[in-house]
Amino acid sequence: MHEMGIILHLAKSLEETAEKEKIKKITRVTLEVGEVSGIMTDYFTDCWDYFKKRHPVLDTAALEIETIPAVTYCSSCEKTYPTVQYGRTCPHCGSGETWLIQGNECIIKEIEVED
Repeated sequence: MHEMGIILHLAKSLEETAEKEKIKKITRVTLEVGEVSGIMTDYFTDCWDYFKKRHPVLDTAALEIETIPAVTYCSSCEKTYPTVQYGRTCPHCGSGETWLIQGNECIIKEIEVED
């Protein structure tokens, strides 16, 4: 359910950017979403389609989502590995002294605007 909150924040940020830059219409927004961010992209897209209609600068904007792969670092052996495949236990040395270094982000990568 946090997708709605993210969409509201995204719409507000885009409206503020449009106002600051004197943009009348945003036609496409590209987001980078981490593989383990917890964002359900199908639901996120549905929320986007619902909320964009309430923001004139966004009402026809397409949403593209690019996935950032989740990568974990092991402090014991100093290697990285794919998080989703192996979880918190390092496949190289078996250590649990690991932390996520990427894959939980949600970043506005690109905004396309109407000329």
